Amino acid sequence: MISERARQISPSETLAITAKAKKLKAEGKDVIAFAAGEPDFFTPDNVKAAGKKAIDNNFTRYTPASGIPELKEAICNKFKRENNLDYAPENIITSNGGKHSLYTAFQAIIDKGDEVLLPVPYWVSYVDQIRLAEGTPVFVESGDDFKITAEQLKSKLTKKTKAIVLNSPSNPSGAVIDDEELRKIADFAVKNNLFVISDEVYEHFIYNGKHTSIASLNSDIKKLTITVNAMSKTYSMTGWRIGYCAAEKEIVGAMNALQSHMTSNPCSVSQMAAVEALNGQQDSVRKMKAAFEKRRDLMVSGLNKIQGISCKIPEGAFYTFPSIKGLNLSNSRELNKISGTQKSQGDFLGSRDFTMKLLNEKYVGVVPGTAFGREGHIRLSYACSEEDIKRGLERIREFVEGL
Repeated sequence: MISERARQISPSETLAITAKAKKLKAEGKDVIAFAAGEPDFFTPDNVKAAGKKAIDNNFTRYTPASGIPELKEAICNKFKRENNLDYAPENIITSNGGKHSLYTAFQAIIDKGDEVLLPVPYWVSYVDQIRLAEGTPVFVESGDDFKITAEQLKSKLTKKTKAIVLNSPSNPSGAVIDDEELRKIADFAVKNNLFVISDEVYEHFIYNGKHTSIASLNSDIKKLTITVNAMSKTYSMTGWRIGYCAAEKEIVGAMNALQSHMTSNPCSVSQMAAVEALNGQQDSVRKMKAAFEKRRDLMVSGLNKIQGISCKIPEGAFYTFPSIKGLNLSNSRELNKISGTQKSQGDFLGSRDFTMKLLNEKYVGVVPGTAFGREGHIRLSYACSEEDIKRGLERIREFVEGL
């Protein structure tokens, strides 16, 4: 009775772990959640006030499917101010979150059998969104630094290749592609007439240097790029559900046609709040970035003190993606009780079992690397308090020592 399309899709492991953690917390357990990619800061007061004003002004009816003119103008100004990109309102579409923007973009440009180059590790939803568009995700392994290169992408190029997905800063690794390599990737895309879907949702959380949008490098790559962003992370507006993207007007027109049948329009109240977020003071963003940098250093330092765990310093976003291969989990009797003799990679038992046992026994929620295509790792978010980071790391240390 269920469609083949629905049967081939896997639920998000990130959301599954988060749901399990919330269930344990509801049962009275002292859960420390490092799983969810959600800032622990509240939406800024000026943004909340704009949302309240919209309600008081009865701005609660349908809007144009692609968003209100005021928000599109604010987005255009944002791209010019922060990314050195000139776009007109006809190049902009707003959506019900960044995930929705990505989904609609894939639907607009991918046909059955088209291949999409997907760097590994990747954000969990890319794979299923590509498959829902009847495309084929082609996994391109990055190196130990998690940074994809033009040469690595070139090695997977075929006649069916249609697009490249870029996510810099990266979820889950926090890796940032440097400008020199970004130019090489842009040249590769232009030479082979490939679309680039550039997910830049973490652009404001780079701790050394400044973010560069690939579309800003030259006019040729700009024509091929769909730049995706959202209000969720930058302004701690995860529940408001406003995403947006910029592209050539033909692509935006196709996305608009699709969206008009999917959702009618993004939430009217949230759109007015987003206008204020983009146009108003940006102090809250700077404060979050400073707090995340301090938390990052605390978490990386603590992880590297745990024997068998090795963690690189993420350059952006608010995640760490440490290796747990040094724990030699295949020898753990306790973990073998969970999975019997099944092995995930060589003699390594696997991060999924490690993750579930950690949550069930120590009430610490992390996400297994398998969710992101990279076994032998776990993802921890440091978008939480310093106190929680300290307590969580201590529990992980105790857990590891008990294996």
